[in-house]
Amino acid sequence: MSAVSITLVALAEWLGARLDNYSPAMHSQHISGVATLMDARAHQVSFFTNRRYCKALQNTQAAAVILTANDCSLSPVPTLVTEQPYVAYARIARFFNPPTLLQAEQHPTAWVSPDAQLGSHVSIGAHAVIEAGSSIGNNTVIGAGCVVSKNVQIGHDSYLYPNVTIYEQCILGHRVLIQAGAVIGSDGFGLAHDGQHWLKVPQLGRVRIGNDVEIGANTSIDRGALDDTIIEDEVKLDNQIQIAHNVRIGSQTAIAGCVGIAGSTNIGKRCLIGGGVGIVGHIEIVNDVHITGGSNVLQSIKTPGLYSAGSPLQENRAWHKNYLRFKQLDKMSRHLNALEKQLADSQHN
Repeated sequence: MSAVSITLVALAEWLGARLDNYSPAMHSQHISGVATLMDARAHQVSFFTNRRYCKALQNTQAAAVILTANDCSLSPVPTLVTEQPYVAYARIARFFNPPTLLQAEQHPTAWVSPDAQLGSHVSIGAHAVIEAGSSIGNNTVIGAGCVVSKNVQIGHDSYLYPNVTIYEQCILGHRVLIQAGAVIGSDGFGLAHDGQHWLKVPQLGRVRIGNDVEIGANTSIDRGALDDTIIEDEVKLDNQIQIAHNVRIGSQTAIAGCVGIAGSTNIGKRCLIGGGVGIVGHIEIVNDVHITGGSNVLQSIKTPGLYSAGSPLQENRAWHKNYLRFKQLDKMSRHLNALEKQLADSQHN
């Protein structure tokens, strides 16, 4: 249970939500946490945004449920009415689960170069390495096993979870959160073939990451070949994403897990990219594009909107029949065009 507790009335006032289906007898009721509709108890609040969960809402034991005015009549318990229930839930969850304040300390097994610069209240975990020329901002946490290579800059209030690797000369802004195992600044896939052998092309750029960026576990961001790979402010990256050299991702774009982005692609601001999307290189995606999961992006997207590609899952036998027909589409199209021409000629004569 959270150490934080607040009355439901005070919580509604703090949130700026309307409290409905509430009786004066509940005035002293205290809230100390959040939970799902199914698991919530009398000291917790939950949220409702999808009518597929109506049954769970009807049976909930929560002290109150966050929802919109349109759904208010569905709830058997008090409601916190707001236009954006999930955003309100996020605020409440943060209220009850504030960040843990770590003491500024350097583990005895960590190694910090004498030429590195550490701000105030920096925490460095076991076996972490901070190499020469690097600078770490105030209140930043470097987790166990992290490697911060030469001449890296990390801003204040950032958090690197264990085993993050930051290659040389990369720049991270303020309040950057990087989950375990991520690699920032590894070489891009630059190779030239001389007819007999592959020649590795030196990757001379950096990775530059803006403020308030979150990077998921085991995500890799390659350094630029000549210019930099750039991740702008407030970009949110899920786990296991591959971002190739010289990609640029605009501010407030969010990308779900297992996305692969090939080199020199420019993605605009406020884009939403679903899980498992593949994006070819050297294209541009404008601002405010939403790409659904599993899509393959093979050309530039020049107009904002919702885009999808791929075939939805179906029973194997049906898929196989449809696939065989798909292979015949060109032949069928030519045959149809010929029949239309014959019909037009006969009508003309």
